Amino acid sequence: MAEGRGAKKPRIRKTAPTVRELAAATAEKPVKKPKRIKAPANAGKVIKPLGRVLSPVGRALKWLTPRYFINSWRELRQVTWPNRRETWRLTLAVFVFAVVFGALVAGVDKGLDVLFKHLVLR
Repeated sequence: MAEGRGAKKPRIRKTAPTVRELAAATAEKPVKKPKRIKAPANAGKVIKPLGRVLSPVGRALKWLTPRYFINSWRELRQVTWPNRRETWRLTLAVFVFAVVFGALVAGVDKGLDVLFKHLVLR
């Protein structure tokens, strides 16, 4: 390979880390606590009485909400959503698969139609 202008380095692809590697990496790193936002000094005068009033409402809502929805919401917050490029790539893959599968089904249908017309309806 020629050195100098225009010479490209070989592209090295990184493989995705396995679940075990991710678990080991997160076990090594200390967990950072999120920063808390400080409330204004007079916020306690408003929030505490409001909390006492709304506390039974919150308990009633928690009792009325099925655990399925609560667990689903927690699980949904852990999802890593694909970026725009990956979304387009996966959408294109679905469309290509649908077209190929549709053509395959149409071909088999046409072949069986010809076969039955030739053999049965003769």
